[in-house]
Amino acid sequence: MDLDPQLAALRPLGGFFALRTAAPTARQAPRPLPTLAEAYAAASPDGDGHPLTFRVRKVARALRAPETRIAASVAQQGLAARLWSVALGCAALYGELPDLDPRLLLWDPDGSAPDDLWLTEVRARPADAATLADSVLHAHLEPLAEALRTRHRLAPGLLRGNAASALAGAARQLDQWARVHGRTDVRARSRALTAELLAHPLLAATGTLTGTAFRRRSCCLYYRLPGAGVCGDCCFVRPPRSSPRAPSG
Repeated sequence: MDLDPQLAALRPLGGFFALRTAAPTARQAPRPLPTLAEAYAAASPDGDGHPLTFRVRKVARALRAPETRIAASVAQQGLAARLWSVALGCAALYGELPDLDPRLLLWDPDGSAPDDLWLTEVRARPADAATLADSVLHAHLEPLAEALRTRHRLAPGLLRGNAASALAGAARQLDQWARVHGRTDVRARSRALTAELLAHPLLAATGTLTGTAFRRRSCCLYYRLPGAGVCGDCCFVRPPRSSPRAPSG
């Protein structure tokens, strides 16, 4: 199946997979939206007008985070999940990948999935694991991690763990959909690509994949939120009672 201009096959998979492919209307985005390339660009750490700073502060308020680095970790993992979902979903369903160049993706830092991203042009690329790694890991998650690390005290291993966890989560949801709908072809492609991507040098030491279950070696810091427990793939089985810093992986 070739890519269609609306990427309509992604919509039944849910909000994290859906991607708008037309410029937002004034009602959808009353103000000009930055590209993800602009969001990853360097800016003053105190500049609330910067899209990444705005997003982290928005997440911090919503979660009542006692430390901004917790919100930064959660925000990074959320964006990673969006990007992996789109990329893996297209690769498994279409056998092609849209060009996800950060300059082509508009981002609403005040939005939520699936209303936060717009792809301004659909251009087909191969759907092999190397292209997915280039399109998501290198083009997005590396500059995103660098931008966050200049503003917040986040260990590289934590951010790599978040990237792997987001990939595994997208793969698990896609696998469940494929099983329900009898799409053995989609299931096989998704599993093969996920295993190959998790063997990438940037992700290989982040955790263990067993079937579709992933156990990471680092913690995203979510347990530090008021009333929160641990995530399903966390390295901890229960929230630490006292820990000055979570392991970085």
